[in-house]
Amino acid sequence: MTAARFEVAATCGPARAGWVHTPRGSFPTPCFMPVGTRGAVRLLSAEDLDALGTKVVLGNTYHLMLRPGAECIAELGGLHRFTGFSGHMLTDSGGYQVFSLSPHVDDDGVTFRSTYDGSMHRLTPETAVAVQELLGADIQMALDVCPPLPGPDHVVQLATARTLSWAGRARHAHQRADQCLFGIVQGGVNPQWRAEHATALVELDFDGYGIGGLSVGEPRHEMLPALAATTACLPEDRPRYLMGVGDPISIVEAVALGVDMFDCVLPTRLARHGTALTAEGRLGLKGARYARDDTPIDPTCGCPVCGRWSRGYLRHLFVVGELTGPRLVSLHNLWWLFDLVDRVRTAVLEGTLDALRASVGDAWSAPSVR
Repeated sequence: MTAARFEVAATCGPARAGWVHTPRGSFPTPCFMPVGTRGAVRLLSAEDLDALGTKVVLGNTYHLMLRPGAECIAELGGLHRFTGFSGHMLTDSGGYQVFSLSPHVDDDGVTFRSTYDGSMHRLTPETAVAVQELLGADIQMALDVCPPLPGPDHVVQLATARTLSWAGRARHAHQRADQCLFGIVQGGVNPQWRAEHATALVELDFDGYGIGGLSVGEPRHEMLPALAATTACLPEDRPRYLMGVGDPISIVEAVALGVDMFDCVLPTRLARHGTALTAEGRLGLKGARYARDDTPIDPTCGCPVCGRWSRGYLRHLFVVGELTGPRLVSLHNLWWLFDLVDRVRTAVLEGTLDALRASVGDAWSAPSVR
């Protein structure tokens, strides 16, 4: 018996809208998850997240295991009590952050140095599970090896083989019946390797499946075929999670290929640098031309920020270094992206996803920030 299941409400080609059911409850899909790296989404409180209608928040295992420590969080009641957020929470395995540090990797696990104090640490599939069980999120991820792209074939293949081996060990180590465990598909941008790895991973019967190692610098025309090959091999009754993806075009295109869940720092990171998400693409609010602009960030947006403050005021906050500016734009960006995902869900339910894909593609295809 799995701890999670996926209920399909409607399909539009491979795209699907539905519900993820876990021991905590249910949330609708497609779903975008803000990233609370150190136990908080930057500049925002749990109350803010509730007001935005946030369904799931992601926590970062690597950072939380180092500070304040998984045992400390467990003593304080687990992540939900610790952070004050009562919705669903997901913790990544820490693998992506670890592998960005050029660690020592062997067949048993990975050894790395803390970015905080230089101390040495070791993660294995079993300890990654144990740490995340202490953290207490509703969904945890198995430890994987995330190879760089582009990368030599032998590097990608070794990472994929180790990820599969580690997945089996994580599945065996997992004990908490109230916590879902997702495996992670690797395989670079090779559709055949992706399909083979996904098929083998499904044999281990995870609660859901993450799709890792994509959107790490490769062009979208390479990412999408690899993604399509992956989702085609994943079971219909389990959620599918494309890790680290948050730009509007990629979200819409991935939903069209059958993905249900997404996370990314993009909306809040852009906000802290003065860039807003709008129906017409990115808007760089720090530009001098907005100094006397009395219009909202996005006239079509229904968020409280657009209903109250002007571009001119928000630009002023950034110019003088007032943190209220990044906070307000963070609220807007998350509201806007949640609304986009809601519109994607509605389009799948109504069978109009192609029209929405076209409109999002037109607005967001230009790479430059206005």
